[in-house]
Amino acid sequence: MDPWSESEGKRAHDPIFQCFSQNQNHRQPVENCCKERSADAVVARSDLCKCFWVSGPIIVGAGPSGLAVAACLKEKGIGSLILERSNCIASLWQLKTYDRLSLHLPRKFCELPLMPFPADYPIYPSKHQFVAYLESYAARFGISPMYNRTVVRAEYDENLLLWRVRTQTSGTMEEEVQYVSRWLIVATGENAEAVQPDIDGLQEFPGTVMHTSAYKSGNAFTGKRVLVLGCGNSGMEVCLDLCNHNAEPHIVVRDAVHILPREMLGHSTFGLSMWLLKWLPVHVVDRILLCIARAILGDTARLGLKRPAFGPLELKSLSGKTPVLDVGTFAKIKSGDIKVRPAIRQISGRDVEFVDGQLEGFDAIVLATGYKSNVPFWLKDRELFSEKDGLPRKAFPNGWKGDNGLYSVGFTRRGLMGTSIDARRIAYDIEQQWKAKGTHPDVFL
Repeated sequence: MDPWSESEGKRAHDPIFQCFSQNQNHRQPVENCCKERSADAVVARSDLCKCFWVSGPIIVGAGPSGLAVAACLKEKGIGSLILERSNCIASLWQLKTYDRLSLHLPRKFCELPLMPFPADYPIYPSKHQFVAYLESYAARFGISPMYNRTVVRAEYDENLLLWRVRTQTSGTMEEEVQYVSRWLIVATGENAEAVQPDIDGLQEFPGTVMHTSAYKSGNAFTGKRVLVLGCGNSGMEVCLDLCNHNAEPHIVVRDAVHILPREMLGHSTFGLSMWLLKWLPVHVVDRILLCIARAILGDTARLGLKRPAFGPLELKSLSGKTPVLDVGTFAKIKSGDIKVRPAIRQISGRDVEFVDGQLEGFDAIVLATGYKSNVPFWLKDRELFSEKDGLPRKAFPNGWKGDNGLYSVGFTRRGLMGTSIDARRIAYDIEQQWKAKGTHPDVFL
């Protein structure tokens, strides 16, 4: 007996589905919750449960990764169901980014599959332009996520050979709903939850403390002394934004960091890197990039910005740590408008003591401490994803597929280019299974 036939037989004896099949009057078209999928799902209901059977894949997350894989599946004639905890697509971009944000890479490296950016877009689109592109992308492929559905648990049912995905619906009428499918695609990404640092005294700091996910503009900090924790791209840009709004920013640089000009020799640094990698090994390309960066920026170490032992591309491959692509912050550091500080020892009131013994007072603290995956909190699978960091155990390009119809997209540490690669692979893989069986029959019809 093939797996699908076996799972159909097992579902016939499952209490959740049996409660529906014994009372056909309880059938409720799924278009009440997701308009385009009435042919792909039916509803089973009882006093104890509400369960949706989805014949296509379930995708968790309506960010760029979720949209990309849904579009690739749609192109192959396979519908999907996207569950999104927020009330919009790309909620990180729309709700948790600062106003001046733009893509750090040229647009041609950030396109999703099957649809380029508009020709009149700038090389580095703003966040508003990127969101508009994503909304157009969803409209073009008829992607309609189910919003305000927070996935609280997803696990593989060994008896039914299916994935059970349990959600809580937010809003005025909170309810728990379960979705069941043969395939589960995790598209919540590497940046699902803000990382909060554990610093002695931070909780008692009397001034403003916020993560960059809540920071919008430096306009609210004019004339204030602001300490920014974190020297990645976000921390550097927030400092520049604070400078432009006449604040006095200080940036904590705890670890070594690579700072590269966003453009080198008339080309984007990323584009130049990709071109060089066609002909040269990574360590040679790294050496070339660092030589050019030193010629343009000078010795960053003398300003408190030591470079790591590994080159920028090698470090990205090994740890996922992205080099800073400078958009003007470094000039402000050289001029003294932005002051570099070492790691923090402790905070007492408004005073911050650094590991070098200096003590300074601040009005606000901005935590540019990044994000992390939340997959271990809701996915009950320990094969594809690591419990430690919520990322696939296997490095790119082998981390996109697990067992029993489980997939991941958006966890490559290679940005939207990696997302596009994995989205195409997942759609192709599911298509082969779909073709092998044909359209999956609905067991209730």
